[in-house]
Amino acid sequence: MKFSKKSYGQIVKALEHWKDQDLLSVDKIEKLKAAIQPVDFDFSRLAKYSFLISIACFVTALTSIFMDKILMKLLEEIFNAPLLVKFISMTLAATFFYYLGFKKRQTSPDYTYRNEAIFFAGVLSTAGAIYIFGKLISANNEHFSLLLLLGCFIYASLGLILNSSLIWLFALLSFGSWFGCETGYQSGWGAYYLGMNYPLRFVLFGGILISLAFLFKTYSRFIVLHKTTLVMGLLYLFIALWILSIFGNHDSLKTWSKVKQIELLHWSLLFFMASAASIYYGIKDDDHMIRSFGLVFLFINLYTRYFEFFWDSIHKSVFFVILGGSLWYIGSKAEKFRLILISRKPTNEN
Repeated sequence: MKFSKKSYGQIVKALEHWKDQDLLSVDKIEKLKAAIQPVDFDFSRLAKYSFLISIACFVTALTSIFMDKILMKLLEEIFNAPLLVKFISMTLAATFFYYLGFKKRQTSPDYTYRNEAIFFAGVLSTAGAIYIFGKLISANNEHFSLLLLLGCFIYASLGLILNSSLIWLFALLSFGSWFGCETGYQSGWGAYYLGMNYPLRFVLFGGILISLAFLFKTYSRFIVLHKTTLVMGLLYLFIALWILSIFGNHDSLKTWSKVKQIELLHWSLLFFMASAASIYYGIKDDDHMIRSFGLVFLFINLYTRYFEFFWDSIHKSVFFVILGGSLWYIGSKAEKFRLILISRKPTNEN
């Protein structure tokens, strides 16, 4: 069996540990080691595909030169077609791509990227069909969020039916777009909705998606959608918290410019607490993704505060000494916490 170099190293370490603990015999360990091997990067395959793609690009370029007039005429006819014809065409195209992607995934499930690329073509066709549908029914230009909600419903339904993380991703993007536009419409396109500006609203929205992701984790039917929902929830949450830590819950640049940054410190502390909670949960649950989100946005928070408070008032070397020392302290505490967790794990006795 072939594994990536990282996985291969972990397996070898596990085998060596089992040998040291006398859980497996030396002969058994050697047989297991002989049955696995690391996978090296296949440069010959890279060269082959590179040449194939290069040839395809040259052929496409030559074809476009000769077919330019025909293509332009065809595009003119398509764009000048009635809205109903365009809508039917885009709907049929989307249906075709979804069906093709579904059949290809059944016959060739290992071709993940190709199958998802076909679904992506269906996603784009669906977006085009929804846009044309809005023009066809003369949808209210101010309440276009209803079209986003329609897109969210379509993508969510297809994502669940086809078990496609890619389509579900666009359902979440449409959902977020609808949430922002709908709250804007309900507030008369003002800055506040229920006393919250846009970043604060999306903090709550991100929290809802994160809760939904953990709910999906408990049901096998929705487990394929868990990671995508969690990633989008964390992105919405942390980006909103970052913006909130800079601007606070203010409605305009004019009001924000009159406020001292120290008055927004509580938003920075909220941002820090969310990052710390993400790091803690990621370490405790051995979830690399959640831990990485916490670490990345912790650094973003620290550097943002540096540029806000200390860029002009403190020597750069002093700041980085303080920052390095604090991170060393955090790392030491994290290492101590890791060793405590290891010591609490039950040991196998012979």
